[in-house]
Amino acid sequence: MRRRQVLAGLAGATVLTGCGLVSKDAGPPPAPAVITFGPEPDGPEVDPRKVGSVAVAAGTLKSVEWVDETGRALPGILAEDRKTWYSVEPLGYGHTYAAKAVATGATGDVTATNTCTTVLPPRLTDVSLRSASLDDLVEGDTHGVGLIVVAVFDEPVDRAAAEQNLKVITDPPVPGAWFWVSDRNAHWRPERYHRAHSTVTVAANLYGARLGDGLYGARDQRVTVNIGPERIAIADDNTKHVEVFENGNLVRSMPTSMGMGGGTTSGSKYLSFWTPPGVYTVLQRQHPVVMDSASYGLTGSGSYKVTINYGVRISHDGIFLHELASSVWAQGNTNVSHGCLNLGPGDAGWFYDFIGQGDVVEVRNTGGDPLTIWQGGDWGIPWDQWVAGSAPI
Repeated sequence: MRRRQVLAGLAGATVLTGCGLVSKDAGPPPAPAVITFGPEPDGPEVDPRKVGSVAVAAGTLKSVEWVDETGRALPGILAEDRKTWYSVEPLGYGHTYAAKAVATGATGDVTATNTCTTVLPPRLTDVSLRSASLDDLVEGDTHGVGLIVVAVFDEPVDRAAAEQNLKVITDPPVPGAWFWVSDRNAHWRPERYHRAHSTVTVAANLYGARLGDGLYGARDQRVTVNIGPERIAIADDNTKHVEVFENGNLVRSMPTSMGMGGGTTSGSKYLSFWTPPGVYTVLQRQHPVVMDSASYGLTGSGSYKVTINYGVRISHDGIFLHELASSVWAQGNTNVSHGCLNLGPGDAGWFYDFIGQGDVVEVRNTGGDPLTIWQGGDWGIPWDQWVAGSAPI
């Protein structure tokens, strides 16, 4: 009887064990933590603009080290869930990093290492961000609605590569485009004048950017400037007056005497005495200013060197609106200047105080050749031609 009970008990144990095998799979063994490093190299070297990164699957990070060839540790941030780590600065030019990470998972601790080398540029170049006056843009400064953004590179660059890394952001947004004057010089403007009381942010994201054969950008730059009220002066040779508008309202009308026309040859250079028609912007204000005809090639008979009050420069080749008391008799009826716009003392002083850099001066109905971009005539280029002057995509 006892023997039967024992055998029955053994049979019951075997059945229970057999049921366990059928109803439940023990599953695969636990997987170890897996560590990956970034960034992936674009070629034999890593882009210096990218940041170092570490990620772990099936685990959490215990420690991360990125050390460059000098022994300096690359600072970084470990995510709250301890599954990722990122450096807080780009990898930079010409570094070789040794990275080490330790992660823990279901099977315990895992250690992984990695090395990466960043680009060491053969040559670096920089860019100056300026207005049409060729003065550097200064954070927070105010310009007129005729502001032209000028990017001047230290040396010739690949236009398409450079333009991809030059950004202009307006608030409120308006469409605009770059126009390349040369391989070193690009100008940006909207189709029409800037909106009054807007802002313009210019960013040159050049650090790490390839800008030509062996040429890389030296640094990133960013500057924001303000646009003031809309101030436009219209000088019309038909009336020989300059009418000044602010936000569309006429605020002053001033008689003027413009370029007398004709010209002369000085050496091998022909000098025109017309005031070129076109859209100018205010480049500088100078009080007083020394005007020397030799600066634009006029020497000998007919040359001059005089000190003038209230000079408002509107072209790179020396066209000003300025005071000239001796031509008051001609202002409003006769053109007697070599190209400048003469004003009476009261009008010249008022205009000097009222107008600012980037404000617009439109010269209409004069003779001679139109204003060129080299003189400061960016706004005179038709929009379709301006857009065609951008770098090909």
